[in-house]
Parts: sequence; structure tokens; C-alpha cells
Amino acid sequence: MRVGLLMVGHVADSAVPIAGDYPELFDALLGDHGIELVRYDLDADRFPTSTDECEGWLCSPSRCSTYDDHGWIASAEDFLRELIAKERKYVGICFGHQLLAQAMGTPVLRSHDGWQVGVQEYEIVERTGWMTPQRDGIALPASHEDQVSAVPEGARLLARSEGCAVAGLLVGDRAWTLQPHPEFTSALADHLYEMRTSSIGEEKVSAARASLTSQLDSAVVAQWIANFFGS
Repeated sequence: MRVGLLMVGHVADSAVPIAGDYPELFDALLGDHGIELVRYDLDADRFPTSTDECEGWLCSPSRCSTYDDHGWIASAEDFLRELIAKERKYVGICFGHQLLAQAMGTPVLRSHDGWQVGVQEYEIVERTGWMTPQRDGIALPASHEDQVSAVPEGARLLARSEGCAVAGLLVGDRAWTLQPHPEFTSALADHLYEMRTSSIGEEKVSAARASLTSQLDSAVVAQWIANFFGS
């Protein structure tokens, strides 16, 4: 299956040697499930010419904020609204989660509690047929300072955590999103937390790095993504 990888950012240059950039990270997550990723660099204004070019669409994370003053962000919102209107399959991760909410009219805001980092436990609020194996919750690394402020009109809450009230969304039967990072390896997350110590704070970073010994549910979410695109 051909899935368009909508690139809206890159991992830090110093982190690339650990596990690659987002194309390599998502290929490692999904490649064994028969998903072929087709790269589109939206942040360089290289957009698909049609929503039909791929069988599904996956939006990457980004170090940008959705409310930054970049012209391509508005174009990306337009493309996501077209995907939703035409009921094309879409999965958004981190920035891809926030961008869909913003495209649907819900603000993305800087969290009053600062950065959410480390392995977080997310409650699954609504289950669908492609969520097999079934889970009441998932554990994944977080790395974000912005959050979706509310569930957009026309969407449903998929996941939440203690520090993130809107951590996942469902839109109809053809789109869903997650705030955390199923594509992150523990080594990558550890490096990113350490390099951002001055922004995040030493105490939070120390706790976040210690949490990375926890079992991650990346394989579960990878199966969900594969089931969804194959449904």
C-alpha cells in the first residue's frame, strides 16, 4: 500500500545518526506491514497534486508550531480539509494531530504546564474495529509544548492523558490522530530530551529520561495504523 508521508519537519540534525529522519523512522515502524511511504516535503512547498496520488496519508511531527508564520502551513491545512471532505484516509502524529485540529477550527495553544516529555500513559476513550490488538491504554513517548485546546466540532476524542486532555482524535471513519510519538525509539527520545534540557528544565528531563526504560506500545500503534490503512 502506498501511503503519502506529509513531511512538515525533521528531527534535529544531531539526532539523525541515531535512527534517521522521519522517513526512516516511519519506515522502521510500518515497513514490515507492507506500507510503502511516498515522501512529500510540505515544508518546502512540495505538495501532492491530488488527494488520490496515494491510498492513505500520514503527517509527520515537526519542530514548528502550527501557528508559526509559514505560508506552507495554511496550504497544508487546506490539503487536510480536502482529505477530510473527500474522506481520504489520514493519520496525524504530533504536529499532524495539531494541524488537523487547527484546520477544523480549534486553536493549538502553548501548554500552561510547559513541556510534556517522557513515556506517558494514554487512555483510549473510543475504540474502533481497526484497533486490534485492543488496548484500554497505550504508553508512548511525548515531546511537545503545544496542545490541542479542545475537541473540534465534527471530531471525537480518541485518547487523553493526565497532562494532555486531547491526545488523540477521530474524524468520521477516515481520519485519526495522536499527540505522542509511536515512531520514536527510546534512544532518540533520550537524545532529544537531553539536548532540550535548557528549555524543558533539568527536573523534567531527568524524569523523562528515566521513564524510557518503560515498555512502549509502538508495535501496537503500528498495527493499528496498518489495520486502518488496510480497512
